[in-house]
Amino acid sequence: MYAYDEFDRAFLAERVAEFRDQVGRRLSGALSEDEFKPLRLMNGVYLQLHAYMLRIAIPYGTLNAAQLRRMAHVARVYDRGYGHFTTRQNIQFNWIKLDELPEAMAALAEVGVHGIQTSGNCIRNVTTDQWAAATPEECDDPRIWAEILRQYSTLHPEFTYLPRKFKIAITAAGHDRAAIKVHDVGLRLHRNEAGELGFEVLVGGGLGRTPFVGKSIRPFLPARELLSYIEAIMRVYNQYGRRDNIYKARIKILVHEIGAEEFSKAVEAEWEATREGALHLTDEAIAEIRDRFIYPAFETLANEPAALTEALADPRFATWHRNSVHAHKVPGYSIVTISLKPVGAPPGDATADQMDVVADLAERYGFSEIRVGHEQNLCLPHVAQKDLPALWAALDAAGLATPNVNLVNDIIACPGLDYCALANARAIPVAQEIAKRFADLDRARGVGRLHINISGCINACGHHHVGHIGILGVEKNGQEFYQITLGGRADEHAQLGTLLGPAVSYEQVPGLVEDVVDTYMELRAGPHELFIDTVARLGVEPFKERVYAAH
Repeated sequence: MYAYDEFDRAFLAERVAEFRDQVGRRLSGALSEDEFKPLRLMNGVYLQLHAYMLRIAIPYGTLNAAQLRRMAHVARVYDRGYGHFTTRQNIQFNWIKLDELPEAMAALAEVGVHGIQTSGNCIRNVTTDQWAAATPEECDDPRIWAEILRQYSTLHPEFTYLPRKFKIAITAAGHDRAAIKVHDVGLRLHRNEAGELGFEVLVGGGLGRTPFVGKSIRPFLPARELLSYIEAIMRVYNQYGRRDNIYKARIKILVHEIGAEEFSKAVEAEWEATREGALHLTDEAIAEIRDRFIYPAFETLANEPAALTEALADPRFATWHRNSVHAHKVPGYSIVTISLKPVGAPPGDATADQMDVVADLAERYGFSEIRVGHEQNLCLPHVAQKDLPALWAALDAAGLATPNVNLVNDIIACPGLDYCALANARAIPVAQEIAKRFADLDRARGVGRLHINISGCINACGHHHVGHIGILGVEKNGQEFYQITLGGRADEHAQLGTLLGPAVSYEQVPGLVEDVVDTYMELRAGPHELFIDTVARLGVEPFKERVYAAH
């Protein structure tokens, strides 16, 4: 966990006071909604279909127990008793009253969390791997570099009014859990042949109306050059990005129109002119940030102690353990993923009571640390294996031990037309109905790893383009229809899905998805060939022929 100082606390207190004054002026009529809009967006406040929505950043997906407990308090006192975790490591409260927003924000600021730069045309919350500093795969803790970027970008005077919003993601592991290739800038932390730490830099990724997979413009950037190179990218984008058309304003359009090679040349020229300035990261500056991260005091433990071996005799515990527990870099410890996708519930939602339970369990078993993942699930990154049986029992009692992580009913979905003013179609009810079709966990495990992503509009907050099965809600003559894509993926082999065929009605979607899965089960080369690999081998045509024949 990063330890914030008095400057951080004073800054947030001043920001809350400023926003309290702005809300007061809006309520008195001194500010119109149009005048209030840019002020509220700077603090992560949106006007949704039914109410104001408050989006809170969870920097690089890391929370402590006190922060999660305070989020539970806000959900219980100022909202309707729950919060929604998003694909970008944020939490959203959908029902907060305008006159109570300053109080909710003040309560959150007391524990060091806020909504600054979760909206607007600025550098948004920097995201990373939810297993950071726990997985044995990685070469360094990517949160160190995310924190450097957070401090650099917060209220940056030059990049507060970019042509469009800007998103950065970092991974330091071989397997990409941060979806870096579909961000405006993706950073892959690795070591070169000389053992030096640095980044592969990708630009121009993004989903939405015009989706692209990011292009690599620098195979290796020395780590100490991170800020100067990011600033060069931002300056090129700020100068040449489109401001005349909101749909063509993202950096992905600029990279696409001029080409990655020309964009890279412009960045390199800008970088060479500025790289030796104040943004050059010294060893001392990096160490200062690194030293402010507090790591667990791990015990010397054996892998799989006797208590765990005995507990694995319980089939329910064994099923959860096989699905939700992953290898840790320290012997005797594990990474635990907590599914927020119980069958029939809105994906990514957690009640205030559940947040309190997770906070309590993090204090008891996980060094008070919680992570939020890209897949809208939570994670306890440091759990002693001897504590896994007790942890599972407590999660099970709270309805948080569904063993469906990465299975067909671990569905990513945006809020859709139930909440969002931009949506064309519902997403949550579609996800719920599909999950019910695969509620039998034996069936879901038989299907294997399969990611379904659902978006209620072309803005793609559900990342449907990179779902193994992607579902996009569209509107036709006042009715909800859905386009289906197959073969997308968001990992280190990221690619966009291929359209299966004509859009289908709301009522047809669950059955069509079930037919796609059944077709995969018939066509796969064997029980170990994953859905994504079957689609890669055969293409979408065999699925299209069978599925549309049935509809």
